[in-house]
Amino acid sequence: MTRSHTILLVEDDPNDILLTQRAFRKANLANASMQVVSDGDAAVFYLSGSGEYADRERYPIPSLILLDLKLPRRSGHEVLAWLRQQPELKRLPAIILTSSQENIDINHAYDLGANSYLVKPIGLTALIEVMTTLKLYWLLLNEQPEIRLSGVD
Repeated sequence: MTRSHTILLVEDDPNDILLTQRAFRKANLANASMQVVSDGDAAVFYLSGSGEYADRERYPIPSLILLDLKLPRRSGHEVLAWLRQQPELKRLPAIILTSSQENIDINHAYDLGANSYLVKPIGLTALIEVMTTLKLYWLLLNEQPEIRLSGVD
């Protein structure tokens, strides 16, 4: 049986969201779905299952997080720092997907526990290649960590 995966995209730019969703569909990620939140606070609420994200059937724990750095309300670095402090969620793979190529951003992301750091490619074709590679490595080849939420069997 093929396991289904949820990818959480944390991105505030509507154009980047549309482009990423389109690339996601073109990459034929058949056993995966994408959830999108558009700011850092929403990412924390989603991951903690609070507020409007309390329904885990509708908003499942993702297999992979694609996290932009420049976000409203809470930066990607702050979301990553919060994530790595959560005993039940700290193992979730988090990939930074951003336009920043600044060494300070790259180093800080890895210091906080990013699993990978990708600069957003230019154009749909390049983004489809990124999504296809993400699928192959992170969803098919990579062994996923065990995530156990308290109160959830």
